[in-house]
Amino acid sequence: MSHPLVWPGKYFFYAVGNTPAVCLTRDLPPEETANILLLGCGDPRHVLQTIFSEPANSSRVLDFTCCDFEPGVLARNVLLFSLVADEAPQDVIWNIFYHLYLDAETLSLLHAQCRKLINASTSAPEWRSSPYGTYLRMATDHTLAELRRHWALYEAMQDLPPRRLSAIREAFREAFRPYRNFDGVLMTSARAAGPLIAHAVTVSTDHAKSYLKTGTTFSNPKQVASAKFLNPTCAYSLAGEGCAVHYATDPLAAFHSAALFGNAKGQVRPADAVRAAQAEFSEWCSAFRRSVAASCPSPRIRFCLSEATALCRSLRAFHDSGSLSVGIPIAQFKTQLLRLSSEEYLQERAPAVFNVVETSNLIDHIALLNLLISVIPILSPSPSSVLYTESLLFRGEDATKEFASLLYSDIGTIGLIFDLCPVDYLSGFTSRSNTHELITYKLMSKGDTTQFHQVTTWKRPSSCDSDLQLHVGRFRLPPVFDSRQLGTLLFDMYHAMFEQEDAMTFMRQNQANLLKAISSSNLLHYMREGYAMLLRLVRDRLQIPHKTWLEVMDRFLDLEETDQTMPMNTVNRNDLYAHLYRQGVHIMDYYRFERVPKIGRFAGWETVPPVVRVILSVPREKIDAFERAMRAAKVGTPPLHCDVRGTWSHNIFNAVHVAFGRVITTGTKSNPRVLFEEDPDGPKGHMPLVASFCLPSFLLTKVEAPENLRICFSVRSTTGTAMLFPALGMELGIYSARLMDEEHVFVVPEASFPSPDFEEPSGPLLRSGVDTLLREIGTQEFVAAELDEQCELVQSLASKVRIEDDHVKNDFGSRGAMPQISQLSPCIMRLSVAGCFQDVVFPFPVVGTQNKLRLARKSLYIEVVVPISGPFLKPDGMKLNPFPVVGTGKALHSWNIHRLSLAQLPVLDPKAPNIAAWLNAHVGSMLSARERSNRKKHRADALMFVKDTIHAMFVTATAIQGAGSARRVISLRDEKTNNCDTLFFISDIRYDLQAHTMVCDGYVLPLTHDIMPKIASFFGDLVFSNDMAGIKVFEGEMQAWKQLIPAFVERCRTWEHGENCEYLARKQVPLTLEMEIDPLCSCGRGKDVDGLLKAGEWKKYAPYVTRIAVSPLFAVSYLETIGRDPDAHKCSVCRGRGKPKLKACSGCTKVRYCSQACQKKDWPRHKPHCKA
Repeated sequence: MSHPLVWPGKYFFYAVGNTPAVCLTRDLPPEETANILLLGCGDPRHVLQTIFSEPANSSRVLDFTCCDFEPGVLARNVLLFSLVADEAPQDVIWNIFYHLYLDAETLSLLHAQCRKLINASTSAPEWRSSPYGTYLRMATDHTLAELRRHWALYEAMQDLPPRRLSAIREAFREAFRPYRNFDGVLMTSARAAGPLIAHAVTVSTDHAKSYLKTGTTFSNPKQVASAKFLNPTCAYSLAGEGCAVHYATDPLAAFHSAALFGNAKGQVRPADAVRAAQAEFSEWCSAFRRSVAASCPSPRIRFCLSEATALCRSLRAFHDSGSLSVGIPIAQFKTQLLRLSSEEYLQERAPAVFNVVETSNLIDHIALLNLLISVIPILSPSPSSVLYTESLLFRGEDATKEFASLLYSDIGTIGLIFDLCPVDYLSGFTSRSNTHELITYKLMSKGDTTQFHQVTTWKRPSSCDSDLQLHVGRFRLPPVFDSRQLGTLLFDMYHAMFEQEDAMTFMRQNQANLLKAISSSNLLHYMREGYAMLLRLVRDRLQIPHKTWLEVMDRFLDLEETDQTMPMNTVNRNDLYAHLYRQGVHIMDYYRFERVPKIGRFAGWETVPPVVRVILSVPREKIDAFERAMRAAKVGTPPLHCDVRGTWSHNIFNAVHVAFGRVITTGTKSNPRVLFEEDPDGPKGHMPLVASFCLPSFLLTKVEAPENLRICFSVRSTTGTAMLFPALGMELGIYSARLMDEEHVFVVPEASFPSPDFEEPSGPLLRSGVDTLLREIGTQEFVAAELDEQCELVQSLASKVRIEDDHVKNDFGSRGAMPQISQLSPCIMRLSVAGCFQDVVFPFPVVGTQNKLRLARKSLYIEVVVPISGPFLKPDGMKLNPFPVVGTGKALHSWNIHRLSLAQLPVLDPKAPNIAAWLNAHVGSMLSARERSNRKKHRADALMFVKDTIHAMFVTATAIQGAGSARRVISLRDEKTNNCDTLFFISDIRYDLQAHTMVCDGYVLPLTHDIMPKIASFFGDLVFSNDMAGIKVFEGEMQAWKQLIPAFVERCRTWEHGENCEYLARKQVPLTLEMEIDPLCSCGRGKDVDGLLKAGEWKKYAPYVTRIAVSPLFAVSYLETIGRDPDAHKCSVCRGRGKPKLKACSGCTKVRYCSQACQKKDWPRHKPHCKA
C-alpha cells in the first residue's frame, strides 16, 4: 500500500452513498467509448446515473470497472443490478437496498435472489455463462468468491442460532442509538438540493431523524410496523457480523431534490422527498433494464475487491508487462494477492487504462498525491481523458482554500510535470456550482462543521487548446527541466510533506488552528515509500535519462542529508533509501559498493541483496493489550510503524503491511522464503498479527552487532498518541523481539522494480505524420522548462526551431532577416521568417505577449521563450479562447463546460412561488470578490461581463427581479455600436441537478447576412413584440460570446458533425469572432428544435436556429488567494530561511542566500548566470 498503516478503530459500513449521483461521461464527446474506473466506488448511483444520462439513440460503449475494498458494498451492488435486470418490483428493490428492516415479502424475495446468485456463481466460468455474466463481470476470481460468500451469508442468516440472531438484532438497535435523540441539524441529504439547500434543511433533518428511529424511509406507521425483519445485506461487512452501518446514512443523499423544492407549490414534507427520490431511482432502474436488454451496445460493469491503489498498481503492471499478478495484497490486513482474471483481461481484453477515472472522496482518506501517483499511469493518453477527485472533509483553517495546499507545490508546476491539471485552475471558472457549500460553510461556525464538498476535474493542460487538438498535435517529447532546479523542487516537496513529524514544527505551524490540528494529528497520509513512488512517477513522466536523473538525485540527496530543520528525518532516512532502491529510483553508493557481511540472519545466504524484508510475528495477547490501552486512553485510530532498535541506533519504517495469521518458513538456508496462512477469523481469531516491512540489509549487520538489535512494532509518536505513553512506555512499543529470535522474526530477500533508462531528448517535439500544423521553417525541438529562483514556479518555457528550409537559411543566416512571432492559441506561437511560417507548440498555456526570441544565425536556430499562463491573474493563455471546443474528427466537445442531456433535466415551473428568493441569489453568486471589485471600479474584464450577461438572461427570462413579465427572446447588443447579431430563444429554464445549478434551454439565431434575407418577412414582428429584450454587452464581451456560444452548443448536441462540417474543414472553433458572421458550424442548424415548435410565433425560425444550453459560470474559491508569501523564500543552497533573514545576490537580485557561507559555496555555479 502507498498509505501509512493505521490501527482500525470503530469501522463504519457505507452501504449507500453520501453525495448526489453524477454522470461520469459528462466530459466526454458522445462518440467516444467510455472506459470508466470507479475507485472507492461505493453504491451504484454513479453507474446508474451515467446509464440514465445517455441519449436514447446513443451507440456509445460503456465499460465500468468498480473497485472497493468492502465486499459487502460490491455484493449489495451486484444484488441490486440483478434484481433490476430480473424486473423485480421497484418498491421491493428500493426496500432491499435502502432499508435496515424489511417486511416478510421483501425478505423472501431477497432470499430467492440470493439463491439465484449463489447458483450462478459456483465458479468463474459458471458465472460468465449465466444470464448476469454478460454485463456483470468479475476482475478477479477472488472477488466472485467473496461476493458469493456474502450472498450465502444473507441467505443463511435466517437460520442462525437464536443467540447469534439476538446479537445481530442488538447490533442493529445500537447502530443509531447514540444519535436518535440528536437535537441538531442533519444536512446529509440537504446538499442534494444544491441552490435550494436552505429550503431542504428542515426536511433533511426530519427525514434523517425518522430514518435513525425506524431504519426505513416509510412514513406510514403500518409499513414501519411490518418492516420487522433485519436486512441481512446490512449485517455483514469488514466489521464482521452485526451492524456497522454509518450513523449518518441517509438514502436520500444520493438523489437530486432541487426540482422538488424549487417547483413546490406548498410545504415539502419528508414523504414528498422520499417519493421524489423513489421516482428518480425508478428512472435509473428503467434505463439500466433497457440497456442490458438491448442487443448492442450493452454496458459492462466489472467488480474488483481491492484497495484502490493496489488495483491501480496491478493494472499498470498488466498494461506495461502483461503480468496478471505482481504480488500486491488486495488490502491491509489481507494476504490475498491481487490476481487479475486471465479470461477477463487476456481473452475479453478488459481495459487497463481509462479515459474516465472517478475517485469518490478518497483524497480525504489516502491524500491527493498518493491518489495521483496511482492513477496517472493508468489514465489514457487521449486528450479527452479526465480524472475526478472529490473531497468532503477538511482539516485546515479555511476549507475554501485548502485544495491549493494539497499538492505541496505550485499547481501549475505540478500540472506541467504530471501533464495533468485542474480544469478550473486553467479556466478561472467552473460550470459546476458549489456556492451552496460556500454559503453553508460561511453561515455555520467553523468549529461546527468538518465538511466542505468540492469536486475537481483534471485534464491534460495542452488539451485545452482547440487549435492544437483540431490539428491533431500530439507530443512526442515531455518538457525538460534543469536537474538542479528539479532536485530542489522535489526536496522542497519532501520537506513540506514530512516536516511536521517534528513536534516543535507541528506546534509552530499550527498555532492558528492548534486544537483542530491536534485532533487530526493521527491522520497521516504520507510515508517514504509513497515519496519514492512520486519520484518514480516524475522520472517516468519526464522520461529523464539516467545521467540526468543522477544529477537530480544528487541535488535532492545533498539537500536531504544536510538539512537541519527536520530532526525526525534522521530516523526515517533509511526507510527512504530502501524504497528509492526498491522502486528502481536510485541506488545509494554504499548499496552498490559495500558488501554486507554474511553474519547474523544472513549467515549461509547465497547472496545478500541491498534491501531485505523483515517479518515480525506479534503474539495475539500483545495486540489485545494494545487495544485495551487504546480504549482506556480513548485513542481512536493510531498510526503504526516498525522500528529497528539497537543499544544506540534507531531507525523507523512506515511502509508496513499486516495481517492476522502465521508465517511458514520455506526455501533453504541459502535462499530463505516464507508462506503465510491467514487467520480465517481475522481480528476475531487467535493467530498472531504478522507485520512485514523493507529495510536496507546493512542495518542488520554493519551498524550494530545483530545480537544487539530488536525488531519492534510500535505506535507512531504524534500529539494525538501521547495519551498512550503511560500504557506503552516512551517507545510506544506494542511488541518487540530480538533480531535473532527465529520464532518471531523472519528475514527474506526483497526484489526491486526495474529502472528504465530513457534516451536524451532529440528529434521533433511532436509525433510526425499525424498533425496538420505549419512546419515550413524546420523542426521544433524539446521544450525546456525553467523554474524561478525559488525553484517553485515555472518561470518560462523555451523551445528551439532548427532552420532547415534553404530559403529561410539564406534570409535568416546571411541576410539578417528578423523573425516575427505572435500567439495563435493558448499553447501555440506562430513564427514567421522570410515568408515562411512555423507553429511553435508548448505543453501548457503560455503568455505569448511576453515572448523573447533568441536568434542563432550561425547555428541556424530560433529559440522561443515564453512564460506559462495560469488562471485569470495572468494574461494570454486561455484568455485567447476561454471556452475551447476540442476533439478529434467528429468527436468534438466543450473542454471546460460539462455536457448535458437536456431532455432529462426537470423544467423550472415559472408559476412556483418564491423563485426569486433563491434563483436570483444563485445566478448572482457567479462573481468572486475580485470580480465584484472590478465591476465596481468599472474595470474591463470579458469573463466578468459574460457572467453579468448570463445573470441578466436568467433575470429577463424569469422576471425574478420583478421588472414586468418574463421575456424569452433575448438579443445581445454591442454597447459601443448598438449592433446586434445574436438572438436567443429561451424555451425552458431547467435544473442542472448534478452540477447544482440552472440552465437556459434555448436556441441561438445568428443574424448573419445569409440568414437575414430569409427571415426578413417576419423578423419585424419579433423585434416590435413585447417578448424580446435586449442586453448590452461591453468591451471585449461580444468576442467572448462568439467563443462561448459553440461551447454551449456542443455541450447539449444530440446530432453528429457531418462530413462537410465547417469546423473540421477549417480546423477552427469558433469559425469567427467578427460581428454578423456565424461562429457555429451548420451541422446542428434546424435540428432538435421541438422546444421551439411549441411556441407558435417561433416556429418560423426553426430552420435557422441551433439548440444551446446557457448556464452560469462560477468563480473558483481556492484560486482567489493564489500567490506566494515573500517570507516563504528559501536559501538557494541549503533551503534555509535566513540567518536572520535572506539576502539577494547584489549582482542579479534573482537568487537569495541565508549566509555568506552559502553564497560563496554557490558562486562557482551561479557566476556564469549572474548578470554581474
